[in-house]
Amino acid sequence: MKKCLIARICMTLCLVLGIFFIPYNQLHVQAAEVIATVSGTILSGTTSEILLLSTNEGKMEIKLDSSTDASSCKILLPGKKISVSVSHGSDGYLHAVRINSNSPGSTTNADSSNVATVTGTIGDKTTDSIIFFNTPQGEMEIKLDATTNISGCSVLVAGKSYVITCTRGSDAYMHALSISDPSSASSGSSSLTPAPASDVNSSISTTTVTGTVLSNTKENLLYLSTSGGTMEIVIDNNTDSRNGMILVPDRKLTVSVYRGSDAYMHAATIAGIKDSYTSANVDTSNTSTVTGTVGSKSTENILFLSTPQGDMELKLDTVRSVNNCKVLVSGKKITVTCARGSDAYMHAVDITGA
Repeated sequence: MKKCLIARICMTLCLVLGIFFIPYNQLHVQAAEVIATVSGTILSGTTSEILLLSTNEGKMEIKLDSSTDASSCKILLPGKKISVSVSHGSDGYLHAVRINSNSPGSTTNADSSNVATVTGTIGDKTTDSIIFFNTPQGEMEIKLDATTNISGCSVLVAGKSYVITCTRGSDAYMHALSISDPSSASSGSSSLTPAPASDVNSSISTTTVTGTVLSNTKENLLYLSTSGGTMEIVIDNNTDSRNGMILVPDRKLTVSVYRGSDAYMHAATIAGIKDSYTSANVDTSNTSTVTGTVGSKSTENILFLSTPQGDMELKLDTVRSVNNCKVLVSGKKITVTCARGSDAYMHAVDITGA
């Protein structure tokens, strides 16, 4: 009897010790099982959905999705060397679980009290530390820091349009504080206007153009003056204008376009350029409502509203909803709910088209 008791105690101890010494990662079920880690060089043609990788074994096409961990390698430019942990997908593709790069970001003191927001496309000369950003005003060199917030986009690829909030650093360079994707519902001022009826960019090949708004622009038709001439671009329910709502003459825009079945060019996304501003506390518990028409001096930062009582300047940094309109063109009649901010400005809270 005593021997049986000793044997049971020994078996129990063995089980406990066996569980204790099981490798930690075997106690957890992974959502995506890594089957291999491959190293190679990024090829041109890589997009935010498909990574093209040149490896010793040949060319690989690896899908990028919302679960891909790209926190240590946000920039995917041709010629860059990376390693990718991959898993099998139910669609037959290999899917990227994790992307790694050995290039750390730099850290520099930057004046975050005076920021500017610019829209443009990432150039091919971009590196892990400096973004060569093509804007309507010319090429900018913007440094990436370890603290740059890129949560507004999955990865950064050459030729695609982005919105960068930046400020000047102690090294005289402009430094990126945050980078967002204007085609993403979570980027920038994404709450400004209604979401598009469908995500055009996910199903149709688009081209990015930059230019200035012409005076004959309407709510459903954008006339854009570009280096290649005047373009007529249709604005429809699928257009994402959440980062480019103000379409008044001479405003600079970046527009992703595609050819529709009606032979017109259609706008997939519209992104305007914001000037530097400092946010203020706004007392939304005490609001007033005014009706007027959109003034031609309006920008993405400030709405100039012509009312029977006179002209008003309303900041657009705290807009929470826009109804019955996709964009605001010069002369359009709207009703605005506004509130006073700590900067003494009135701030637009809700905008409704007439």
